[in-house]
Amino acid sequence: MRATLGLFFLFVLTQQVLCQSLALPFTRYYSSQEYQGGIQNYAITQHASGLLYIANNYGLLVHDGTTWRRFSLPNSTKTRHVQVDENGIIYVSGQGEFGTFSPNDKGQLVFKSLKDSLPESFQNLEEVWKVFLGNEHIYFCATDRIFVFDHNHRFNFSLESQSAFESFYFSNNTLFVNERQTGLKKLENGSFSLVNSYFSDKLITGLIPTGSGKYLVFTRDNGINELTGRSVANWKTTPELTINAVLRLSNGHIAIATQLDGLLLINTEGKELMKLNKESGLNNNSIVSLFEDLSGNLWLGHNNGLSMIQLSLPFGKINQYSGITGTGYHATNEQGTLYLGTNNGVYVQQSNVDGSKSMELIPNTNGQVYQIKSLQDLLLVAHNDGALSIRNNRAEKIAGPEGIWNFQLLKDYPNLILAGSYQGLHLYEKRDEDLTYLRKIKGFDESSRVIEQDENGDIWVAHGYKGIYKLRLDSTLSAVKVAYFGTEKGLPSNIFNNVWKVKNRLIYTTQAGVFRFNELQQVFERDPIFDPYFENDFLFHYLLEDQMGNIFFIGETEMGVLEKKVDGSYHKHFQVFNPLLPLLNDDLPNISAIRGNEVLFAANEGFIRFSLNDNNFQPPVFPTLIRAVYLTGPSDSLIFAGNVSQHLPSSGMTEIPYKKANIRFESSNPTPNNEKDLRYQYWLEGLEEDYGEWIDKREKAYTNLREGKYVFHARSRNIYGAISPVSTFSFEVLPPWYRSKLAYMVYIFVFLVNFLVAYRIIEKRYQKKTLQIKTASKQAIEAKESELKVSQKEVEKLRTEKLKQEIQIKNKELAAATMHLITKNGFIDHMRNNLNAITRKSKNQEVKQEIQKVIKNIEKNIAKDQDWEQFEVHFDQVHGDFMGRFKKEYDKLSPQEIKLSAYLRMNLSTKEIAYLMNISIRGVEIARYRLRKKLNLERSDNLQEYILKF
Repeated sequence: MRATLGLFFLFVLTQQVLCQSLALPFTRYYSSQEYQGGIQNYAITQHASGLLYIANNYGLLVHDGTTWRRFSLPNSTKTRHVQVDENGIIYVSGQGEFGTFSPNDKGQLVFKSLKDSLPESFQNLEEVWKVFLGNEHIYFCATDRIFVFDHNHRFNFSLESQSAFESFYFSNNTLFVNERQTGLKKLENGSFSLVNSYFSDKLITGLIPTGSGKYLVFTRDNGINELTGRSVANWKTTPELTINAVLRLSNGHIAIATQLDGLLLINTEGKELMKLNKESGLNNNSIVSLFEDLSGNLWLGHNNGLSMIQLSLPFGKINQYSGITGTGYHATNEQGTLYLGTNNGVYVQQSNVDGSKSMELIPNTNGQVYQIKSLQDLLLVAHNDGALSIRNNRAEKIAGPEGIWNFQLLKDYPNLILAGSYQGLHLYEKRDEDLTYLRKIKGFDESSRVIEQDENGDIWVAHGYKGIYKLRLDSTLSAVKVAYFGTEKGLPSNIFNNVWKVKNRLIYTTQAGVFRFNELQQVFERDPIFDPYFENDFLFHYLLEDQMGNIFFIGETEMGVLEKKVDGSYHKHFQVFNPLLPLLNDDLPNISAIRGNEVLFAANEGFIRFSLNDNNFQPPVFPTLIRAVYLTGPSDSLIFAGNVSQHLPSSGMTEIPYKKANIRFESSNPTPNNEKDLRYQYWLEGLEEDYGEWIDKREKAYTNLREGKYVFHARSRNIYGAISPVSTFSFEVLPPWYRSKLAYMVYIFVFLVNFLVAYRIIEKRYQKKTLQIKTASKQAIEAKESELKVSQKEVEKLRTEKLKQEIQIKNKELAAATMHLITKNGFIDHMRNNLNAITRKSKNQEVKQEIQKVIKNIEKNIAKDQDWEQFEVHFDQVHGDFMGRFKKEYDKLSPQEIKLSAYLRMNLSTKEIAYLMNISIRGVEIARYRLRKKLNLERSDNLQEYILKF
């Protein structure tokens, strides 16, 4: 059982080594033209703010993540070594000089030599190779002497070599030296004691403590030795390597810089983990210095340039430097052998005689590869040329169609393999040890790049721009019944739809998120499976569930993995993947599971390896640095040079003259290899209410600022989405001279003087004005009298208007009286009619005669026409010329109808109108009906209301 477990773990370890040995870390090379310095870089260090300091041929280089600055020593000689303390004071050593760079009041780095503190006999220096910062002392190491200073930069003492110091090392606050003809020594209690004389004729280039009194000693030409007390044992002989520098990394691994063979990375047991040289992506094989920064990146100081190796990232590139060419499409790990498919063919990992691994192109696989899959003990390749089978690292073409996208076993038929092609589906059968083409499945001819089978055996095909198809095979497995699903069946659109198998069920990704299929209603509906982790409209390009239940994804705006936890929920990792998005295969995105927790992402150049087991990366968060502040104008004027301590002038807040209140800020963030992805937010307190939008500009300018106090705030967001701490710069814009305090005092004095002069002038003018007022008063009285006369005329005018109004009132009253007279005439007429009736009934002739006399007398005295004309005049005065307007509008009305209209205007009842018109009530109704018709009124219109409103 133990043997079996051992073999299993050996198998797993072998698989990990197979893939890791191919995957190369992400690197960035900086040429001397880019950093504007000398070709050689002897030492590198970093401050907590993230600023990098590099000892260069041309002086001190400072890198803020975006820009490079260079500061020379006074004699413009080479800088050999550099260290920085927590306060931002930079200690350098070089040719004939050593000292400090520190910011002045403007934040500009200024060099201060410490050589002048030495006794005059020591000041004639050659090379000062190293500087080390101890707890109590600072050591400047030259070939013949070591100078010891305290932290107040006072010279304490020096230590002289008996022959010559060849190299220097500082470990656990102890200084070690390799002295020619003597060996390895260490500084104790102010003097050197011998550690071991074995190294008296060997040049030590690295010293790493491994335990109490134990060290690994690296030599330039004599390999690596283990030093325990007084005994020395060979630990690893490397006669082919010339070692220049050694560094133990934070994870315990050891980085070895060589003269001709690049970088070697080993573990504490001496096992080689990685080798980087020109053949594997380095720009330069010669490395003279090593440094691990705060982000876990390894910096290499070359004889020509700088390289940054991003060892902290949980990614590795498998590309041309790993032995493959082309764009990655699919990969698989078959029984410990890695197969990689690109647009140039299938590559297989081979073991070389020397134990190294390399990739070789499998013959007959040249061209576009879409999938490599092991089914039924067959390793199949879905290829542009058709289906291929790989056996003994050789490929054979399987008879059948060209343009195969993928393979999968047909559910419930273990010997049948379904293939999606450029034009529909095809069926293959395993016979003995070979795969045989059977037939094309009829009834479906669409491209079938994405296919899955559900628990019922139905085949789902997602088409890139047409929708989703559900296919059901007939009993003969030769044809399918097709059901098409588009927007009418619940899909948000017909494009960018895909089908995946997650948690042993099918899900469908769309432009509007994740959907599932409702079998009962035969429609698609939203699936909440990923709601806690993604927005509803998140667009997936690829999904893969590995053997451990982790779900790897590539989306439109982000990629990453949902790491499965013990309770079945997921932990989402995505920010660390942000740098990969531009590197992925943008033709057919793909994720290939190599083993549990480890995948390969198809990239534009090969593949990118990721393992959850290696994912210890914590995105660095460095403060935003205000790197420069300028007053802008015809020529810019620097007022702040922005270095580590972010100093303000010693006098306090920076003061800016009003005429020069045009200011520009330059910012940066030291996140390594992130300058193109940094985003900034700015806020000028005193002018703006809050931060503006995130922008990619590292500069912000303001013009024509008014006087007042301001605080400039700058913060940044790196590619991992981390927002940096804020940096600020305070300044005050002085008022113009005419708004200064002195100017306001002058204004007050001038005002008082003017007030006194004005008072005297006003007093004299007062007397003069008094006389003018008297004269003016007299003139005013006369004017008032004139106005009174005018007023009297106005009164007369008002009286005349009042009389006119009274006359108008009388006319109205006369019209009413006329109306009353007509009414009386009507009554008399009524009486006449009654008398006529009595005459007809009476038999007494005398009575009849008398009555006839009365009737004739009545007829003589009644003048109806004259009365009606008089009535019309007064009626129009009262009712605004109603008669005239009404006759003009309706000229075909009879006199009786005009009268009827007038009576209706007076709002008389039907009975009253009948009495006045000497007709019956029925006659009035008939007259009203005829009048409505002549006025062309609708049945719904009220006649009387119409006349009242006319």
